Amino acid sequence: MELGSRHWTHDELEDVTTSRLQQTSLCLKVLSCSCLNVLHNTTHPDEDEELVARMREHEERLEMEQAKLEEELSQQEQTTSDEGYSWCLWSTMSFIIFFTIEMYRVDLLDAEIRPVEDEDIISESGSVTPGTMVLDKDVLRNFCDKCTYTSSHEIWRVREFVEGFADDLLESLRSMCNRETDVEVGDFVGIGSMFESWKVGRPLICDLIVPFSPPEEYCFQFHLWCNASSDIPPNMQGCGRIKVIRCGDNEEHCLCGSANLGDDMLCLLHSRNDTITVDHTLEELLCSKNTHSLAKDHVMKWFQISVTKAWGRISHKYDFEVTFRNLDTAGALKIRLRSGKVVLLNLIPVVQLEDTNAYFVLHFPSDCDSSPDPYWPLSFAVYERNLLRHFAKRLPQNSCHLRCFQIVTFLHRRQGVLTGKSALTNYHLKTVLLHLLLTKRPSAWGISNMEDRLRDVFSFLQRSLQEKRLNHVVTGNRKIPEEVNVPEIFCKAEPINLFRSIVLHKELYAATVKHFHEMLRNAPVLMQEYSSHFSNGGLHHSLDENVSA
Repeated sequence: MELGSRHWTHDELEDVTTSRLQQTSLCLKVLSCSCLNVLHNTTHPDEDEELVARMREHEERLEMEQAKLEEELSQQEQTTSDEGYSWCLWSTMSFIIFFTIEMYRVDLLDAEIRPVEDEDIISESGSVTPGTMVLDKDVLRNFCDKCTYTSSHEIWRVREFVEGFADDLLESLRSMCNRETDVEVGDFVGIGSMFESWKVGRPLICDLIVPFSPPEEYCFQFHLWCNASSDIPPNMQGCGRIKVIRCGDNEEHCLCGSANLGDDMLCLLHSRNDTITVDHTLEELLCSKNTHSLAKDHVMKWFQISVTKAWGRISHKYDFEVTFRNLDTAGALKIRLRSGKVVLLNLIPVVQLEDTNAYFVLHFPSDCDSSPDPYWPLSFAVYERNLLRHFAKRLPQNSCHLRCFQIVTFLHRRQGVLTGKSALTNYHLKTVLLHLLLTKRPSAWGISNMEDRLRDVFSFLQRSLQEKRLNHVVTGNRKIPEEVNVPEIFCKAEPINLFRSIVLHKELYAATVKHFHEMLRNAPVLMQEYSSHFSNGGLHHSLDENVSA
């Protein structure tokens, strides 16, 4: 037999075949043991045992394949056929390819739900990682119980006060409007920390979105970034355009008011005595110049003027002051009571996307910069609130998910006081929490697992910074439960990278990473310090002063 440029004897071919099959068998054994060792070293004790069972199945399959190989080896000794050797080699290679694909698929699944290991992250030399961060359980529990929660009774009282005041203010605004000619304002919807039960410290800030709609003869037309024919640029992912059009501005609309029909033509809908006028007041009030696109700066000016007039009509009923604390946002109000206590209220005018719970907003409360006109960012805050309520029904009693979130937001805020404001926001942290809630079993969120889950939050955030990507929890996420009722168009959309604006600026990204590492390094000290000084009564004062500043 001839292979290559030399002739092989029967004995030589048999020796080569035997040697290669034995090597292949040995490699499969080593691969099996290595994979199982990796599994045992990386699988978290709280994770589903399904992966372990699958790996066991792979091990048994390898043993069966080894037995087949040994049988084929004994048969090979009795044949000198070139076809036999080729078939055996092809069978072995096919199995290796199949096994590799299966292992890769399992690794992908495992990578989604396991906590990040320190080796996965390229971090600075000597920096603290979530795995090496020292967390004393007693200090952690004491800090959580005494330092993170604002009194639920106080939150309830503030919410009740704000909701009553907002109702009265918006009703006053509606009383000044004409439904046929003016913008119509709907009922507010509460979002954010005060309505999701994770508020930490003071001042107490209530975020209320206020839907508005055009008068009866107008309607809004929406163009989303995720539409198939969208021309919205890539840097405006998660945004859309809103066009103001007259109802009936289509092929069925009567043209007698906008076209010269001549003396001989008669409109069948309108007599000669009817005067058809085209009123462009709404476009001039809310749209960009010479366009039909809803302009955010025009809407903000209209809303601020309307709120000011509405407050002027009811101010005599209240014994407190109301002022705009920031004129760069539409409805950032500051309420100062006679006692000196301050309540902050964000009234955010929004446009509801058809019959969904998604809203186009002027800006997000945590954003410093807003997208330019005519692009309106789309808020999924109501879906996120409903998602938290969904989990609250299924998690163990006295679960740790909100406590973990409160600890992380507190540490993030305190680090901002120490080293300056960061591009990292509470919304990023909430997104991390929601991703973890979607991937971990409800039983993993018991109060006894708080330390592990806190490390998971830091680990997930660290990995996202290292990969320069944090996906939005709603868009493009098939794990969202059906009962949350996210529209299919958003489920099928490409995931939005919330870190995109950060990673595009090298210095901003480097500062964000540095902020995160400093937060990890200072976390044990901050928790120890604030826990030990709580008993002297000075903690709440220092917290309130720092935040108010």
